[in-house]
Amino acid sequence: MTQAELRLCSLLLQEHFGEIVEKVGNSLLRTGPRPLRLLVGDTGLLPDQVKKALCVLLQHNLARYEVQPRGSVEYEARSERILRILRYPRYIYTAKTLYGDPGELLVEELLLHGHLSMSCAVSRVADRLTETMEDGKTMDYAEVSGTFVRLADTHFIQRCPVVPETPAGTAAPPAPTLAVVERDMYVVPRLSLVGKGKRRRSCDEEEQGEHKAKRQKAEGGSSEPPPDDGIYWQVNLERFHQHFRDQALVSAVGSRMDQTSSEVVRTMLRMSEVTTASGAAHTQPLSSNEIFRSLPAGYNIGKQVLDQYLALLADDPLEFVGKSGDSGGGTYTVSPFPHPSLIPLLLHRFGSRCARIFRLLLRKKHLEQKQVEDFAMIPAKEAKDMLYRMLSENLVSLQEIPKTPDHAPSRTFYLYTVNVAAAARMLLHRCYKSAANLMERRQHETRENKRLLEKSQRVEAILASMQATGAEAAQLREVEEMITGPERQQLETLKRNVNKIDASENQVDETIFVLESFIESTVKR
Repeated sequence: MTQAELRLCSLLLQEHFGEIVEKVGNSLLRTGPRPLRLLVGDTGLLPDQVKKALCVLLQHNLARYEVQPRGSVEYEARSERILRILRYPRYIYTAKTLYGDPGELLVEELLLHGHLSMSCAVSRVADRLTETMEDGKTMDYAEVSGTFVRLADTHFIQRCPVVPETPAGTAAPPAPTLAVVERDMYVVPRLSLVGKGKRRRSCDEEEQGEHKAKRQKAEGGSSEPPPDDGIYWQVNLERFHQHFRDQALVSAVGSRMDQTSSEVVRTMLRMSEVTTASGAAHTQPLSSNEIFRSLPAGYNIGKQVLDQYLALLADDPLEFVGKSGDSGGGTYTVSPFPHPSLIPLLLHRFGSRCARIFRLLLRKKHLEQKQVEDFAMIPAKEAKDMLYRMLSENLVSLQEIPKTPDHAPSRTFYLYTVNVAAAARMLLHRCYKSAANLMERRQHETRENKRLLEKSQRVEAILASMQATGAEAAQLREVEEMITGPERQQLETLKRNVNKIDASENQVDETIFVLESFIESTVKR
C-alpha cells in the first residue's frame, strides 16, 4: 500500500467516523492483520474504545476478521473498501437517477448505517420523505418497499452474510464464520409493510412519548421484533461499478461512431446486466436475433442494418464488441472495461507536441529517437527534450536491444515505448494524492472559518424557531442583521470554494474509477 493511499484512507476515516476509528483503522492499514491485544498497545486507546471502533469498521464492511489455527482472532482493514467512501455521492446520485427519491434515500441510509433490515430502511426513508412533503401528505410504506424490491431485483443491493446455525452439542468457535447462500442473495422477504411516514414530533409530544415508553417498560411490555429480524441488506458496490463502466462504454461508442451504435451497445449491456458477473472480462454471448428483438421501439432499423452495425463494432480496433460465434445470425459480447485516454493529460501537462509523440508511440509500439523525430516532424532538440521529460515522469519507457553481448552503447538500439499499464498506475497514484490534497484543503477552509460558520448556524436556528412561532418581519430582519455584510460575503466565498473542491473531488474519483477498471482488466488478461 502506497503512502498516498494510506493518507487518503486516514482522511476518509477521520472525516466520516472520527479520530478513534481513524486511529484504529490507520494502525491496521500500516501493520496488517493484528489481534485485539496488539491493537490496544499500538493505538494507546482503552480496550473498550478499540472494540467499539472495530465494531464500526465491521458494521460498514471496512474491516474483516479471521480465526487463526491457534484460536486467536485477527482483524484486517480493507483499504480498497475504505477508498470507496470517496464514491458515495456518485452511488447516491446514480440511485436517484434510476429510481427517484426513494431509491436515493434507500441507498443513502444503507451507506450511512453499513447495513439495515428492509423494514427499518423502509420506515426511515418513508419518514424522511414525509418530512419534505406538504402538510397533510405522507409517504406510503408500499411505495418505498416497491423501490427496495426493484433495487434488489437489479442487484444494486444484496443480503449481508449471516452466521450459520451451529449444530447442537458442538462447541461455539471463537468468532462466527459468516456465510451467504448464493441463491438467496437478492431474494426479498415477503413482508406486508403497512403504514405511512411520520413527521418529527414537537418537544412536548416527545416528552409524552418518552414517559409512555418508560411506563410500558416498567409494566413489562416489550415490542415484537420485526418480521425480517436477522435479514440485513447492504449496497452492492460492484453492481454500481458495472453500471458506471456500462455508461462510460456507451458514451465512448457514441463519441467514436454515432448514436445508433451506442444504442445497440446499450441494448446489449441491458440484456446482460444481471446475468454477467461483476468484474467479468466480457458479457454473456448474445445472438444478433436477440439483440434485434430487444432494441427500443423508437429505433426503426432493419435486421440487415443492425448486422452491419455489429460488424463495424466488432472490427473496431478498440474492441468494444467482439464476435464469439456464428449461431443465431452471429453471437456477440461486449468488453465492459473502458480504455483510459492519457492524451488529455499530456495536452494539459506537456503540450500538443508531447501528445503527438505519445500517440505515435502507442501506434508504432517501438521507435528510436531518430524515427520519433522523423515521424512526428519535430526538431531533434525538441524531440529529445520531450522524450526525456516523459521518461522522467514514467509515461514512456526505454528498452535496450544490444547487438553484442558487451552492451556497448555504440552497438545498442535504444527504443522508446509506452507501457500503458505502468502509466495508468502512476496516474492512479497521483489521483490518490490529489484527492487527499483536496480533502485537506476543504478541511482547512472549514477550520479557518469555523467561528463564522457557527455564528451562521446559530442565526439560522434562531430564524427557524422565530418563523415557527410566527414572528414579525421586522424581528426577522433584526436577527438577519446579526451577520454583517463583509461576513455574508465571506460566507458566500467559502461556500463557492467548498463547492468547487467537492466538484473536483468527484472529477478525480471518476478518473480513479476509469484507471482502476483498466488496471483490473489488464491483470485479469
